[in-house]
Amino acid sequence: MGMASAADTLYYHLHKGNGTVENSLSKVKPKLDSRCVIQVLSKCCPKQSQLGIRFFIWAGFQPGYWHSPYMYRKACNLLGIDQNPQLICDVIESYEAEGCAVTANMFREVLKLCKEAQLADVALWVLRKMENFNLHPDTVMYNVVIRLCCKKGDIEMAEKLMREMSLNGLSPDLITFMTIIEGFCNAGRPEDAYSVLKVMRVQGCSPNVVVLSAILDGLCRSGSLERALELLDEMEKGEDCRPNVVTYTSLIQNFCKRGQLTEALNILDRMRTFGCLANNVTVSTLIESLCAKGCVEEAYRLVDKFIVEHGVSYGDCYNSLVISLIRIKKLEEAEKLFRELLAGEVKPDNLASSLLLKELCMKDRIVDGFYLLDAVENMGCLSSIDSDIYSILLIGLCKKNHLTEATKLAKIMLKKSVLLRPPYQDSALDILRKSGEKDLVNHLTGIHKGL
Repeated sequence: MGMASAADTLYYHLHKGNGTVENSLSKVKPKLDSRCVIQVLSKCCPKQSQLGIRFFIWAGFQPGYWHSPYMYRKACNLLGIDQNPQLICDVIESYEAEGCAVTANMFREVLKLCKEAQLADVALWVLRKMENFNLHPDTVMYNVVIRLCCKKGDIEMAEKLMREMSLNGLSPDLITFMTIIEGFCNAGRPEDAYSVLKVMRVQGCSPNVVVLSAILDGLCRSGSLERALELLDEMEKGEDCRPNVVTYTSLIQNFCKRGQLTEALNILDRMRTFGCLANNVTVSTLIESLCAKGCVEEAYRLVDKFIVEHGVSYGDCYNSLVISLIRIKKLEEAEKLFRELLAGEVKPDNLASSLLLKELCMKDRIVDGFYLLDAVENMGCLSSIDSDIYSILLIGLCKKNHLTEATKLAKIMLKKSVLLRPPYQDSALDILRKSGEKDLVNHLTGIHKGL
C-alpha cells in the first residue's frame, strides 16, 4: 500500500460511519508515519477539523508510531485548534454522545494538543471530563494542566490542582514542584516559591540545584537579594544541592543590573572559594558592567583574574572586553586590543568582529575595515559575520576605486556564498562589471538566482 493510498484509505474510513470512527480506523492497520498523518489531516481541514482531531488522537497511540513535538504544532495549525479551542470540547463530547470506549491514552493526546495550543481553560475542562468516562488523570496529566495554568498566570488554580493530586493518591513530582515554583517566581511571589521547599521536603521530594537556583533567581528578580543570599548560604552548607555556575552567575547578573558591582565581585570571590569556576556569561556580565561604569582598568585586571583563577581562555576574556569597549564608544582602544589578539594568533569571535567592522564602516574607514576582515578571514573566523558588512565594504571599496580590494572581497563572498544585499547590489555589480570582472559578476549573480 503506497503512502498516498494509505492516507486515502484512512480518510475513507474516517467517513464510513460504521460504528465509531476509532473502530473503523482500527480495521485498516496501516503503517503510519508523520507524512501519512499530515496527508490525512490536510484532507480534513478546514471543514472537517473535528474528524481530523479524532484521527490524530487515534494515531498517537498506534503500535510503531508516536507523534513528534513537531506533529502537535502541525496538527494545531492545520486543524485551526489555536483559533477555535471549542473543537477540543466538541471532540470529547462526541466521544460521550457515541458511547465511545475512551482510554487514558486518548485523553493524554488531547492534553498534549492543549499544551501545544496553550489552552489552559480547555485543558482544565478536559481534565475534569475524565471522570465522566471513569478515568483518572495521572501525575503527567496534572503536570500539563498545572504548567498551562501557571503560564496563564492562574497560580491559585495550579496550587489547587497540586493539592488535589495528593487527595487523589498521587504524589506531586519534581516537575510539579518546579512548575509551581516557576509560576510563583514569574508572578513576583518569590517568598511563596521559597515556601514550596518545605512542602517538597514534607512529601519526600528533595529539591535539586535546578529548583533552588530557580527560586534564587526569582528572589533576585523581585529585588529580594538578602533573601537570595540566605538561600545561597543554605545551598553552600548543604551536601546535595551545592550551587553551580548558573546559581552564582544569576546573583552576579542581578547585582550588576542594580549597579552593585562590589557585591557582584564579592560573589565571584565566594564562587571561587567554593570551587566553582566562572563561565563565559559570568565573564561578559562583569566586564560589560565594569566598562559601562567607566572602570576599564579594573576590567583589565578582572580579565587576568578570570584567566589565572578560573581557567577562562585568553580569547574569551579579551573578546568580551573588545565588545564592551565598543559599546562604551572606546573604538580606538577596542581596535587596538582586537589587533593585538590577531597579532597573538588569538581567534576573535563573530560578535566582536561584527561590531568592530560595523563601527569602522560607520566611520567611513572602508579600507581599514576590508584589511581587518581579510586578516580575520585568513584565521578562519568569519563563520557568521553579518552579510550586510560584506555588502557595505564592497560598495565602499568600489566607490573609492579600490578595485583590487573589491575584487578580492567579492571572491571571498563568492567562496562563502554571501549574498549582496540591497541597496548595494546593483551599484557594486555595475562597478565590478565596468572594471572587467564580468565572470565574477556572473558568479555573484548566480548565487542570487540559486537561492
